[in-house]
Amino acid sequence: MPWLKLLHLAAIVVWGGALLYLVLALASRGEPPRRPLLRALFTSVATPAALVAIGSGTAVFLFMGPHAGWLVVKLALVALLVLGHALAGLLVLRVERSGVAAVAAGRALLAWTLLWLAAITWLVLAKPA
Repeated sequence: MPWLKLLHLAAIVVWGGALLYLVLALASRGEPPRRPLLRALFTSVATPAALVAIGSGTAVFLFMGPHAGWLVVKLALVALLVLGHALAGLLVLRVERSGVAAVAAGRALLAWTLLWLAAITWLVLAKPA
């Protein structure tokens, strides 16, 4: 079971890092980021890491036994993170089509992504009753 938790943690680190880098690149002023890089980061790094994180997290959830109330809240926050992931993908498409950086939308998505990741981290570490 420890290997499953390690896989879950590694996938979360990669997913969170890729998602944060992606929205930072989308929110940056100046020259828009290279479009092929954004698409490759989203499709080849962030999305597979998200799928591994969700799949391994589901396995940990099913195999670990008693399900506490904080876990339900964590799953709701993960659903919001998945929504943010989908919005990042839409922003990548928007930047590809227009060629203009999505500064305001990227900054808003960055703030929400940081908030969701921080809340998930706090819930996992604190495990409130």
